[in-house]
Amino acid sequence: MNMRNLYLLIIGVLLVSVTACKKTPSSSGGSGNVTGTSTGKDVPAGIGDGVTFINNGASAIFNIYAPGKKSVTLLGDFNSWTASSKYSMTNSTDGTRWWIQIDGLDPSTEYAYEYLMDGNLKVADPYCHKVLDSANDQYIPTSVYPSIKAYPSGHGGSTHIVSDMQYSAPAYTWKTASFTPADPKNLVVYELLVRDFVGTHSYKTLTDTLSYLVNLGVNAVELMPINEFEGNDSWGYNSNFMFALDKYYGQPNDYKAFVDACHAKGIAVIQDIVLEDQFGSSPMVQMYWNASAQQPAANNPWFDQTIMHPDAVGYQLNHQSAATQYFTKNVMKYWMQEYKIDGFRFDQAKGFTQTNTGSASTSASEAAWAAYDASRVSTWENYNSYMKSLNSNFYVILEYFAANQEESVLANQGMMMWTDLSGSGEQATMGYATNPSWDISGLFYDGYGFTAPYNLVAYFESHDEERLQFKNEAYGNSSGSYNVKSLATGLARDEMGAVFMFSSPGPKMVWQFGERGYDISINDASTGGRLGDKPPHWEYMSDANRHHLYQIYSDMIRYKINNPVFASTKFSYSLTGSVKTIQMLDASNNIEVVGNFDVVPEQANISFPSTGTWYDNFSGNSITVSTLPYSITLAPGEYHLYSSSPLKL
Repeated sequence: MNMRNLYLLIIGVLLVSVTACKKTPSSSGGSGNVTGTSTGKDVPAGIGDGVTFINNGASAIFNIYAPGKKSVTLLGDFNSWTASSKYSMTNSTDGTRWWIQIDGLDPSTEYAYEYLMDGNLKVADPYCHKVLDSANDQYIPTSVYPSIKAYPSGHGGSTHIVSDMQYSAPAYTWKTASFTPADPKNLVVYELLVRDFVGTHSYKTLTDTLSYLVNLGVNAVELMPINEFEGNDSWGYNSNFMFALDKYYGQPNDYKAFVDACHAKGIAVIQDIVLEDQFGSSPMVQMYWNASAQQPAANNPWFDQTIMHPDAVGYQLNHQSAATQYFTKNVMKYWMQEYKIDGFRFDQAKGFTQTNTGSASTSASEAAWAAYDASRVSTWENYNSYMKSLNSNFYVILEYFAANQEESVLANQGMMMWTDLSGSGEQATMGYATNPSWDISGLFYDGYGFTAPYNLVAYFESHDEERLQFKNEAYGNSSGSYNVKSLATGLARDEMGAVFMFSSPGPKMVWQFGERGYDISINDASTGGRLGDKPPHWEYMSDANRHHLYQIYSDMIRYKINNPVFASTKFSYSLTGSVKTIQMLDASNNIEVVGNFDVVPEQANISFPSTGTWYDNFSGNSITVSTLPYSITLAPGEYHLYSSSPLKL
């Protein structure tokens, strides 16, 4: 996938611990305020990475993985940012970790801190749950994140990111005791960018707006990345701190309240997450950096020195490194348990490879990158097993786009593959048979050689693709008085596209506002171009044609979820020509979907499953099929969803 082109060692035991800012009642390790030595003593038992509070918040143990460093000193509000020997950290006996215990803390006080390494490098804590950023925090409204701690004035004038910790941060009381997400065969995901979905770019407003998604009928919401990323106004794929919630969208308890409210309404929460690379403000990049080559140093325990595949940006994590696997599993565990989310969508999942296919994006390198990669399969089998060991119902969705053989192996283990049908979907709604083809057969898993039927997350629109309705209005085909560029006509063709998309088995995804024909181009210059803020245009819902499109989406989503026939593995389809059909068979009901994607009338012979009466679920009428095939003439853009008995909403 190309979206992030827009942005510019071995550890002792591979046991994933509870991560930063863990609280334990007391300490048996004594003071850690001793001068660091090359062979000191090990981190006390039960202490995780990052900060672990003890003694009811009056003390804290700081623990950072930094093999090969000669010295590490703790700086912070608690010592006036003074690099004295009293705050030199102790090196573990294997030389990989540095730790220190700080006493005399005020449990009610919020503290900023960082690490000084080898006397000249200052970095934040990779495991911290909050950062202070002098360049960007000042632009976050108090209505979104009130009372952000001021950047430390005693820090010496530096403007780099520092870590933040607080023992007595307000706790959240969960209201929904348990939640079971929808079976993948019935999964309908709504992908959104918090920044553009609600004008306040806040979890609070997003929570207040959930009734819109409830009425639409989706059973999962997928948020574009929400962990800390560089800057504020971003899609979020330029990650730097993987355990910290980005403050631009609100406070941790605001996000927890959103997840809680979603669960109460039967909606799962999926996080888009970037664990293929990180960007330059990441402390893990900075700790081991080759300044002359402007790339991670050879001794960096997490990152490759060079790019291994096309389309990569940032600095690529080496997922065959034990240190990277340990870190990655800690990240997974933290979000799964701290925020009770229900799934991850892994950005650039095909990039979890050490097979070097070159950084230049050519047809040859792209093909080599997509070819079967046994080591990449092994990596994902490892991570999938780990996540499923924590939550057997957890969704693991991969932006993969690799060889069918490889995707099939992963799908058979329950992982779901993003399935981009934007090109053919756009051609179909615009009314063009060629350039590229309007063949939408990719809606069905058998075309990929899959045997597992519910592991394709198919979509016509995503955050990274052009909007269907914009393409209709800008480039739609026409014949006589029938013109796809007309708003009403284009929206009606979007309806037809939605009917076909939801009538195939397996998970489906809707990009925000596609259900009402959002027609601001992804690259619109007046809104800042591709990555710029896009207005939500909630007033679209007052337009009768747009509202009708929304209603068709809503009906199709409910039909899919409430009628077993839409998950059937007994089907036939013809999706390459102007008249497209889908036939699904089930003991409970049969359906026949028919649509004319041309811009002229078309006569077609439809092989219904049987003769008899067939109910038209949108008009409320019925037809009598007395002989097979059934001959029908369809106007341009005309579509029907027939069933042997009325479908359940």
